[in-house]
Amino acid sequence: MALGKLGSSLYEALRKVLRAPVLDETIVKELCNDVLRALLQADVNVRLALDLSKRVEARVLREAVPPGISRKEHVIKVVYEEITRLLGGEAQPPYVLKPGKLNVLLFVGIQGSGKTTTAVKVANFYRKRGFKVALVCTDTYRPGAYEQLQQLASSADIQVYGDPSGRDPVRIAINALRKLEAEGYELAIIDTAGRHKEEGALMKEMKSIAEAIKPDEISLIIDGTIGQQAFTQAKAFDEATKIGSIIITKLDGTAKGGGALSAVAATGAKIRFIGIGEKIGDIEAFSPTSFVGRLLGMGDLKGLIEKAKEAEVSISEERAKAIFSGRLTLKDLYEQIEAIGKMGPLDRILSMLPGLSYKVPEDFSDVAKERFDKWKAIIQSMTEEEKENPKVLNASRIRRIARGAGVREGDVKEMLKYFDGMKRVMKAMKGRGITSFRRLMKMASQGGLA
Repeated sequence: MALGKLGSSLYEALRKVLRAPVLDETIVKELCNDVLRALLQADVNVRLALDLSKRVEARVLREAVPPGISRKEHVIKVVYEEITRLLGGEAQPPYVLKPGKLNVLLFVGIQGSGKTTTAVKVANFYRKRGFKVALVCTDTYRPGAYEQLQQLASSADIQVYGDPSGRDPVRIAINALRKLEAEGYELAIIDTAGRHKEEGALMKEMKSIAEAIKPDEISLIIDGTIGQQAFTQAKAFDEATKIGSIIITKLDGTAKGGGALSAVAATGAKIRFIGIGEKIGDIEAFSPTSFVGRLLGMGDLKGLIEKAKEAEVSISEERAKAIFSGRLTLKDLYEQIEAIGKMGPLDRILSMLPGLSYKVPEDFSDVAKERFDKWKAIIQSMTEEEKENPKVLNASRIRRIARGAGVREGDVKEMLKYFDGMKRVMKAMKGRGITSFRRLMKMASQGGLA
């Protein structure tokens, strides 16, 4: 993952500072050169990268170190603040929906930017938060556009409106919105035909749709792989129709992701969301502070808690007490594996934990998924008695379970060894685990985690 490479380069640059016996001017200049090199490799504009490097050097060498932190910690703070500033500074919240009305979002962008997939992702984001959401297809040019949107939306149980045989996108949008309003929908996302900044007729059509339906916000979808060109696209679309916000897609595997993010931020536009994968759930509200925290290996606990909420990962007080007392069953282990699967790839989850971002091997998620899939099959092959009390498992039972799950006997023993270790850890934590979890949730709800 190329943005992961940017993060690991920055992380290593900061580690050099932390390991240095003395923080002198030579070390600071070396850090600034490392940061500059990492940003340029991520396709950040040369001038922007140079300016950031100079600001870091000036601040570190001239600023007084705030009370309560060391000089080395101050260096990390400066790098964190300057990269956050490069990517837009303060986070823009997701679209705030107005209650008691149909909120309308219009999605525009060039062909191939991932607009249709993004429309479904954002619709799913709000559906999971309890809103009644629908999608409207106004793309009358691309063959099968309506069917593609419908197919993607069906996997997330989202309704799609439109007219596959219609030729007037303005009329399609107006009719669909009337119907959605009558049916009590709270959010409609309009997916438009892809267009290029040079295509005058299509740009004019986009303007006509916007004038006819008067959306609450127009979002421009930009492909993160275009890098610094994002600046030109954002500017051209904004001149045709006032753009309210931007969503950047395909940030999971491109060396130009940093270029796209910094280029868009340079326009002054609000980045609402970023696409971080191909699945429907692979989208997140963009927060420069959280994003940079993960890049620098500081983690993003607030984002982790949000993912747990989205995946509906919960546990009763009674069950939590039992688990932290060491009374863990294989049923509990199965539920935990299921919950982790809902939260997304393990490497992405671990990147939200401070200090773990770059200690995880590249193939970690694939290896862990394969192992967890085996363990789920093993537990499913057990009797209720065996799940509740693994101590009854002898050699013949293990042989039977392995055959039923289609795995080796060694795989069953490996899982049981992991389970015993997990029980010991939980028992050692006892009440501290519950207390820490409560404190973490309280801090997150009060906005105390950044």
